[in-house]
Amino acid sequence: MSAADTDLMTGHQAARGRRPAWAWAVRRPRWNVPGVAGGLAWLLIVLVPVYWMVISSLRDQAGFLGQEQLLPPSHPTLDNYRRVLDNGFGRYLLNSAIVTVATVIVVVLVTLLAAYVIVRSERRIARGAFTLFLAGLAVPSHAVIIPIYLLIIRLHLYDSLLALILPTAAFGIPVAVLVTTAFMRDIPNELFEAMRLDGASEWRILWSLAAPLSRPAMITVGVYTAIQAWNGFLFPLILTQSPRTRVLPLSLWTLQGEFTIDVPAVLAAVVLSSLPLFAAYLIGRRQLVAGLTAGFGK
Repeated sequence: MSAADTDLMTGHQAARGRRPAWAWAVRRPRWNVPGVAGGLAWLLIVLVPVYWMVISSLRDQAGFLGQEQLLPPSHPTLDNYRRVLDNGFGRYLLNSAIVTVATVIVVVLVTLLAAYVIVRSERRIARGAFTLFLAGLAVPSHAVIIPIYLLIIRLHLYDSLLALILPTAAFGIPVAVLVTTAFMRDIPNELFEAMRLDGASEWRILWSLAAPLSRPAMITVGVYTAIQAWNGFLFPLILTQSPRTRVLPLSLWTLQGEFTIDVPAVLAAVVLSSLPLFAAYLIGRRQLVAGLTAGFGK
């Protein structure tokens, strides 16, 4: 081996031994200190009220007024939960579940059909329908509550769960159509044409192609609609009056009037009403994140 070859090998080894500064900068991630600090601060702001609500619901009235608010109770008790459950809370929970599930089913089915027609149809009526749905986003429910009330009275639906399902679904459909239409437009047109060449009907294309590929958007729409239906207060307040049709948000309001001084009992009802949504989030958080970020990878 010549001296030139030896010098060349030595130079390569030295180059491999000395890594340039830019290589270390690329490979070693930098901590976003302001972002991490902001995230922790926001987490603390959110968790402290939840922590206070849970521990306060485990106190009796004397312990709530006499102890340090952020310290765990010295003598925890479940009497507040027992009192709330004995006050018809199970019935209110069932009513909220019925209204939420029925509203989600109506919104998802109507949205899927409307989005498919808007995306696949070339008629003017389809574009006009999409414009009409967008106009529905600008109509607040508080502005039309009196016409809705009169319409429910004329239909003889007052003080029924159906009187809550129909308006809630109607106000949830516009934003659901907007989300589903935007997602369905990203489905390649070649897939629709391939199924049409194979002789598939429009219904077959809808249920075998468009619906499965739009699943992330439909899950996102379903979760958003469920939250709106579960937390709805205006429609139950105006369109129902009897305890048999009372839902959770309205029952919390009546509990607050009944237990004006007994704050732990009210907080126990709030904790119980939050558990179903929290459980739904734990079960479907992966699909929800996939639905919210589905359009970014296309």
